[in-house]
Amino acid sequence: MKRTFLQEILNIKKGRVESKKKRVDLVELKKTAHSIRSYAEPYRLQKSLSSADEINIIAEIKRASPSLGTINESIDVADMANRYKDGGACAISVLTEEDFFKGSLDDLRKVRTTVDLPILQKDFIVDEFQIYEAANAGADAVLLIAAMLDNKALENLYYLADRELHLDALIEVHTLEELQRVEKIEAKIIGVNNRDLQTFEVSLKVSRELIKHSPPGALMIAESGLKTSEELTDLKNLGFDGFLIGETLMKTGDPVAALKELTGR
Repeated sequence: MKRTFLQEILNIKKGRVESKKKRVDLVELKKTAHSIRSYAEPYRLQKSLSSADEINIIAEIKRASPSLGTINESIDVADMANRYKDGGACAISVLTEEDFFKGSLDDLRKVRTTVDLPILQKDFIVDEFQIYEAANAGADAVLLIAAMLDNKALENLYYLADRELHLDALIEVHTLEELQRVEKIEAKIIGVNNRDLQTFEVSLKVSRELIKHSPPGALMIAESGLKTSEELTDLKNLGFDGFLIGETLMKTGDPVAALKELTGR
């Protein structure tokens, strides 16, 4: 993925957000989000990742991706959520980006009404509006990507999710410099993405290197390119607390069996 491609995603996302903001009463959106979160259990993703003896997998629902194209655009989201639960996933990630991943907040809502596992909304978040949207849709956690946010924006969005709405925020990094930036805001969950944002190539060397610099107390999640139980065991032994897996599970005909094999259950 070249930087220009990432910028294309962001430009489209910003346009979508601005268009939505013109049609939605932001005051009412915030009010509803606060109401929902006042009754919701806080920081569910952190709790689900804290089983030190388990291979903790956040199983991802992803219709398409820029690297693979369409994976399964007509997927039954509710059925997949149930399969992930039956396979032993500790949480479910839902891609909600519309243009390149063919997702939607409706997918997240369907998962929310189907299973009681923690749900991570995975999207390109650039505005606080999207975090209030996520809370309204039933998300327990949101993704923030360090590479596309400056320090001020990252800090503001993180504090909104974590301190105001008591949502978990998985902050994704790709480099040591990004990891050091994230450490300064005391992120509680850090995702290390093995996919290079410029070349789109995947290497587990990224996780193996960055785990050496993990901040004390942070839950560390390895993302992208994970295919075997041996890889997960190796990374867990290095210090990872969980694993976000999408393509491997979306391409298998039996996600229940695949998850059980990956977790050793």
